[in-house]
Amino acid sequence: MPVLDSPVSNARNKRPVFVVGCHRSGTNLLYDTLLSAGGFAIYRGYLPIHKMLVPRFGSLGNLENRRCIIRVWLRSKGFRRSGLDAEALTSKLLAEGKTGGDFIRIVMNEIARQQNAVRWAVYDPDNVLYMRRIKTEIPNALFIHIIRDGRDIALSLKKMGEFRPVPWNREPASLEATALYWQWMVKKGKEHGKLIPNDYAEIHYEELVRDPRHAMGMLSTFLDQDLDWDRVQAVSLGRVRESNSSFRGDTQKNQANPVNRWRENLSSAQVADLEILVGDCLEESGYDLATPPEQRKPRLRHRFLRWFYPSFLDFKGWLKIKTPAGRLTDLSALELSDSITDESEQLTPTS
Repeated sequence: MPVLDSPVSNARNKRPVFVVGCHRSGTNLLYDTLLSAGGFAIYRGYLPIHKMLVPRFGSLGNLENRRCIIRVWLRSKGFRRSGLDAEALTSKLLAEGKTGGDFIRIVMNEIARQQNAVRWAVYDPDNVLYMRRIKTEIPNALFIHIIRDGRDIALSLKKMGEFRPVPWNREPASLEATALYWQWMVKKGKEHGKLIPNDYAEIHYEELVRDPRHAMGMLSTFLDQDLDWDRVQAVSLGRVRESNSSFRGDTQKNQANPVNRWRENLSSAQVADLEILVGDCLEESGYDLATPPEQRKPRLRHRFLRWFYPSFLDFKGWLKIKTPAGRLTDLSALELSDSITDESEQLTPTS
């Protein structure tokens, strides 16, 4: 397997950073911790170029597609939070934004320039799926993959009730489905990370919560930047100050202990079921299992689920990127300033 590492084009302490990981893994907390440490441009917006805009409108290499993508993103909450001038940004993106990576780089460079910041970081859990493409398009990018116990992820996603991995299921996803989704995301990040070992780091959510000084020390070395925990606490941006836990409103015990909530909230049978499905990935990620080996023998149903979910998620991703099905991509998360329905009829993507 070829290694995608490429020579750095600037000093490590100025290189862009991508915070990635499965949803509910602490990506937001880690991102806000980095911003609170100083040295990064402050941006609380959303740039889902690879996830939404390219699948919806087509490659940025085509000028008409590029116009469509720019026009739509300028109506997004992400742009409104950038503080950038629409006309100047449009001119630059039209001239230079020929890939998704170019788009991110141009927007974030302009934000950093406006704030006199020496570097920038981007937060988007789903970028874990696009690491290879981002690394190709932004060769000096650094990636921090935050990993959290999959049993806690399954519990959190299930509690939120918004995660539906299969479109025909109108009910919230099961614990099994959310755990398998976690495993799929974690494995994607690890696979991509092996190709760029010098530019990829893993950090555990539990370590960030329990021993943040040590966690920040490790990341300081990786990023070649001083991430002082005392400064982080003093600044306390976003989720450093206020949790976005799915357990807000629960008992004080659940709110105060974000680590190993599964021990208190899942039955032994539920834990065993999850560990049969994703136990190997849990152990590979450094988590101990609670179920004895003799009780973790997969049944036919477990074998089917372990085959079905990753296969389906891979297929859904392929459809989105490689076929016209991507044109159906939902843009509601962009929080557009007005209805896109009428305009989108005139924005015909070009292959």
